[in-house]
Amino acid sequence: MTPKMHDKLGAELHKALVDGTVLSPLSVRHPDMTIDDAYAVQQRLMERRLAAGEKVIGKKIGVTSQAVMDMLGVFQPDFGWLTDAMVYNEGESIPMQRLIQPKAEGEIAFVLKKTLKGPGVTVADVLAATEGVMACFEIVDSRIADWKIKIQDTVADNASCGVFVLGDRLVDARDVDLTTCGMVLEKNGEIVVTGAGAAALGHPANAVAWLANTLGAHGTALEAGEVVLSGSLAAMVPVEAGDNLRVAIGGIGGCSVRFV
Repeated sequence: MTPKMHDKLGAELHKALVDGTVLSPLSVRHPDMTIDDAYAVQQRLMERRLAAGEKVIGKKIGVTSQAVMDMLGVFQPDFGWLTDAMVYNEGESIPMQRLIQPKAEGEIAFVLKKTLKGPGVTVADVLAATEGVMACFEIVDSRIADWKIKIQDTVADNASCGVFVLGDRLVDARDVDLTTCGMVLEKNGEIVVTGAGAAALGHPANAVAWLANTLGAHGTALEAGEVVLSGSLAAMVPVEAGDNLRVAIGGIGGCSVRFV
C-alpha cells in the first residue's frame, strides 16, 4: 500500500470516530494490507486525533488471549494509543453517544514510575518500573461495521480502543500474584465472565514487556507516568445504555462504570 492510501484510510477512520459511523472492513476492501500497513494507517489516525488537541497518556495491548488470537488468525498481540480524551474515573458515567458498538473488558492497568524502552525489557524490569497496578475497564469499540474485523482492521483502528476507566486503588505489583489473581465481572448485578491474570500472555507483565520491546524497535518508549492496559482477562461483554458494570480483581481492587 502507498503512503497516500495510508493517509486516506486514516482520514476515513478519524471521520467515522468523529461522526459515530462505521466503515466496511478495510481488510476486505484492501486484501493486500499488511500489519505494517495497518500500523501506518493507525499512525495517520492518531496524528489527526493529536492535531485536534488530544494528548497521549499511555498505551494499550490487545489480542493477548489465545481465543482472540485464534479468532483473528494471528499469533502476536497488537497495540494502540491512549489519550486524555479516552479516560474516565471510577464510578463515572459514560454517555453512549460517545461510542458506536461498545464492549467492556476487565483488565489490569500498570502505572509506570520509570521509562521502559526495549529491546531486552524483562518482566522483572516491568515490575521495577511500575508505580502500581489497578483494576480497570477498557471499553473497546470498533469503527468497522458489526465487528467484522481481521487483525489489519483492529490495528488500523487504534487496536479497537474506545475509552477506559481506572479504579480508585493503586497497589504495589510485587504484592500481588499477577498470574493467579482472579477477576469477576458483573453486569447489572449478575456475574457474566470470570478470568485470571494469566489470560494476558501468561502474566500481565509479559504483555507490558512485549510492548516495551516492540515499541523500542521503532525508537519509542513507554514513558514514566504513562498508563498501560495489559490486555483483557476474559471475553468481551456487550453494553448498552442503562447497564452498570463492576469488575473485581483479587488483591488489586475493583472498578465500576455505568452507561447512560
